Amino acid sequence: MRSYLMAEPALRRLELTITRRLDGLLQGEHLGLVPGPGSEPAESRAYQPGDDVRRMDWNVTARTNEPHVRDMVADRELEIWALLDATASMDFGTAAMEKRELALAAMAAVGFLTQRTGNRIGAHLLHGGGVRTLPARTGRPHLMALLQAAFGLPRTPPGVAEPLLGVAAEQLSRVVRRRGLVLVVSDFLDEPETWELALRKLTARHQVLAVEVVDPRELTLPDVGILTLIDPETGRRREVATGNARLRRRYAEAAAAQRETIGQALRRAGVTHLRLRTDRDWVRDLVRHVMRQRRLASLAASPASTPPRSGPQGSLPSGPSGGASGGSSGGPSDGSSHGAAGGPSPGPAGRLAGRPSGRRGRRPGGGGDAA
Repeated sequence: MRSYLMAEPALRRLELTITRRLDGLLQGEHLGLVPGPGSEPAESRAYQPGDDVRRMDWNVTARTNEPHVRDMVADRELEIWALLDATASMDFGTAAMEKRELALAAMAAVGFLTQRTGNRIGAHLLHGGGVRTLPARTGRPHLMALLQAAFGLPRTPPGVAEPLLGVAAEQLSRVVRRRGLVLVVSDFLDEPETWELALRKLTARHQVLAVEVVDPRELTLPDVGILTLIDPETGRRREVATGNARLRRRYAEAAAAQRETIGQALRRAGVTHLRLRTDRDWVRDLVRHVMRQRRLASLAASPASTPPRSGPQGSLPSGPSGGASGGSSGGPSDGSSHGAAGGPSPGPAGRLAGRPSGRRGRRPGGGGDAA
């Protein structure tokens, strides 16, 4: 386990990066990470085309003989839960950082940008030893302790049985009762059948953002001669002749099919999907995702002639209005896929959002981590 003396400077640098590059971009005190309705009942009003029928106020409708819906107001205190995948398949990285480090950065970004307005954050840490639950509390000291616990999780030795992501999501749905934001950060290399239903259950009460962490070597195989690959979760070793062009092409095709399967499963689950890569500027990709979701929310609200409403879930407070910090805007598309087609789902809590056959953590084409 990494010592506190190693973790504290790293977390402070991460906090500085997040606040310096995101505060000037995410304006407003309670703008949602993925905009949507609140969860506290407000006034009733006449139904308009495009309103969510699940908001129907049947009592008023019965008295007036005209359909009415009940508006919702944003919660001023948000409860955020993060499900962090720190299993052996996340201990892999060939670019700027490991997948585990990128996952921690994504969780820290949400935490640092929400804790200053009194929001509470808790975590489920999934690793080789099981699932560790940290209760939701407010304040920077709690957030730093939570990130310190995630930073110090030991690496899982090969061959140790690990809990599945779906099992951890099921546990989280039983623990978290209050409506809020659920952040799921993983590479989603378990079979989609094992976690899709669990994520769908979470979306029934919460706004769910699924952050998929990807390394470029999981998508393409380089031509480096004989390469020894190791499955990080079973310890199985295999030598691959990467000079074979046909093998590299099959690997790329299998990887693309795997990511498409994962994206389809996340869309069916009704979550919002954000893909971050270890070889890209993850802060820029996060900002582009937020801005895109806000535009989609504005378009979805326009048919009802109502201004865009920011949901309680995913509130990202920021500093004063202003332009982007250097290097935080523009750039190519991050390749994120989203929940329901045509924009965010208007459900009660909003909607945030395969791995190949075989063991968890295996790369397409039969490989694992490069030795």
